[in-house]
Formats: sequence, C-alpha cells, structure tokens
Amino acid sequence: MTSNPSAPQTSLKEDAQFIGLVGLAHGISHYSQLLLPPLFPWLKEAFGVSYTQLGLLLTIFFVVSCAVQAVSGFLVDRHGPRPVLLSGLSLLVVAAVGFATAPSYEALALWVIVAGLGNGVFHPVDFSLLNRKVRASRLGHAYSVHGISGNLGWALAPALLVPVALLHGWRVALLVAAVPIAVVLLLLWWQRARLQLAPVHAAVAVVDGGGEGAFAFLRLPTVWMCFAFFLFSAAVLSVVQTYAPEAARQLHGVPVQFAAACVSVYMVCSAIGMVGGGFLAADPSRCERIVAAGFGLAMGLSLLAALAPLPGMAVPVLFGAMGLVTGSSGPSRDLLVKRATPVGATGRVYGVVYAGLDIGQALAPLVFGRLMDLHRYQDVLLGLALLQLLLIANAFNVGRSKREVLAPA
Repeated sequence: MTSNPSAPQTSLKEDAQFIGLVGLAHGISHYSQLLLPPLFPWLKEAFGVSYTQLGLLLTIFFVVSCAVQAVSGFLVDRHGPRPVLLSGLSLLVVAAVGFATAPSYEALALWVIVAGLGNGVFHPVDFSLLNRKVRASRLGHAYSVHGISGNLGWALAPALLVPVALLHGWRVALLVAAVPIAVVLLLLWWQRARLQLAPVHAAVAVVDGGGEGAFAFLRLPTVWMCFAFFLFSAAVLSVVQTYAPEAARQLHGVPVQFAAACVSVYMVCSAIGMVGGGFLAADPSRCERIVAAGFGLAMGLSLLAALAPLPGMAVPVLFGAMGLVTGSSGPSRDLLVKRATPVGATGRVYGVVYAGLDIGQALAPLVFGRLMDLHRYQDVLLGLALLQLLLIANAFNVGRSKREVLAPA
C-alpha cells in the first residue's frame, strides 16, 4: 500500500468529527443523484416521455459529472479541496430548484447539466481530505463511514421524495429536496476552517522506475483496472436504483409501495454491510477477494430474482440481502484504489478512477431503459447478474495488476 508520510497523528475525536463532515458531503452527493429517478412515474406523465428518454437524463447527468470529476481532481491538487467542494454543493442547490420549476423536458435536461457539474467534485475532494487528514490506522473505518453516508443519501432521496410527491406533487417534492443540500452547504461553510488543506504544488509519481510527472500515474495498469471496475460497479448500481425494482415488481407481483421501498432497503442494508466491511478492510492484502466474494453472492441473488418463482413480499428482502453483501465489500474497494495512488496525486487518481462510476451510470440507463420499454423484465435482472460477474473477474485483475507506487519523500 502506498504510504502516507504526511498523515497527522490526530485523536479519535478529531478524526471522528472530520470524517463525519466529509461523510455529510458525500451523502449529499449521492442524495442528489437520486432526485429524479424516484419521480420517473410522475415525470413520464407530466412530460409525455418514455423510460428511455428519462434514462437519457441520467446519461446526461453522469457524462457531465464524469468530465468534471476528471478535471476537478487536478483542481483539488492545485487549489485545495475546500473551494471545489463548496462550489459543487452550491450548484446542486441551484439544480434542485431548477428541477422543480422546469417547464419542459428540455429545460429539465438543462438543469441536469448543472447538477452534473456539481456532482463531479465529490470523490476527488473527499478522498484527498480523508487520505491527508485522517490517521492512517483509521482509514479503513473512514472509508466505511464514507460509503455508509453515500448509501444513506441514496436511501433518503426516495424516502423523502415519494411521500411528498404523493401528497403535494412532484414539483413540491423537488423544492423540499433542495433543503437538505442547502443545510449541509451552510454547515460546511460554518466549519470551513476544518476543510482547509494545502494545495499540492508538485506531485511526482514514479512508474516502473521512470516516467516522472503529473500524468505519470496514468501509466499504472492498476489505475485503469480500477477505472473499469468502477464502471461496472456503477452500472450495477444504476440498474438497482432505476429499473430492477420495477422489473422485479412486474415478474413477481410486488405491491407498488413495496417495490418503491426496494431501493431504500437496498441502500440501508448496504450501509449496514459497510460497517462490517470497515473491519474486513483491515488487511489490505485480501481486498480483491472480499470484493469478489461480495459480488459473487449478489450475483446469485440477482439470478434468484430473475429465474425463481418468488412471492412478492420476498423481493424487498432479497434486495436488502443484495445490499448487505455488496456493501460489505465497499471499504475494500476503496483500499484497492488507494494502493494505486502515488503520494501527492490523490485528487487526480480518484478523479480518473471514479470517472468510471459516472460513465457506468451514464450508459446503463440507456441499455436497461430500452429493455424496460420492450417489457423484457427478466432480461433486466439477468443483465444485472452479468454485470456482477464481470465485477468478480475485474476485482482479481486489479489484484494481479497492482504495482507499488514510489514517490520521493
């Protein structure tokens, strides 16, 4: 694993408070990604569009986020994470209000671009802060909290939006959705001194004994293996969040209210799994095996949902089990990336690797949205299992391709 010679010897209380602030920001990022998908039934009727067209909104969001994520990694290394983080949160507040007032599908797409600009900053910011300000012995738990907060953000969005939309309509729901983002923005502004981090003026990575420079990390095979892993991981998540619950509802006769709960159940159980995953990540040498085991179990559950005759009430339980085993591998996944990171290039590496998340979430809605429009519900769940199989193979490829990254002290 790449060492972190500049990591401070902070107290447990200081680390816990700092990790909590970063976790709040990460939770808002994930929460903002699900402002629209829970409202697809309302948006489909309001604008007279198909599931494929609604999926295109997610594609736009994540394409923009991907581009911003890669660029923001360099901005974080050059200017520090604080201004980048506060700018991203501000854009998300503006986008949420824009969604609520959009008069047409085309206007909604324009506000999706604004939301993508805001969403793209979080992973380079978060991991730069955690890796440089949290005591090295607590990083596994820091990654666990980081992942948990993201999943709780995903769980919060449908839990808040759907009841408000049922009572007051989708526009009011989106206005209400802007409030948590604004609250976290104000809190982080108040605590901005704790988010200060000196810019990295000269980050040098040495790859295979040569090739020094700000872009040398791009020659590391493990960086691109991690990029591919995150692409497939994001595609899995996109299917779970958008189409898999409806596909399972159509196959197994799940009551509508329980189908809507599948995403929240998945995310909450995934967060629980990440608590244990923080302990599993204590031994970095077994990270790829933990990741492969988690997604192997998830693949079995996806096949069960696709092929077995299940009672409708069992489907939310199945989604919860899938979230639990997937979440347990989350901290190990993040440690795989840390092993690929040269000292002083954290923002850039995480910007590139986590861009795979955005690309996966941009592509999956187009493919699986088309399957939904064709009423091929079983194929949606079989496709989910196939993506999980690809993740298992890719996790071992990351392990085989990893190299130690050396940097001058």
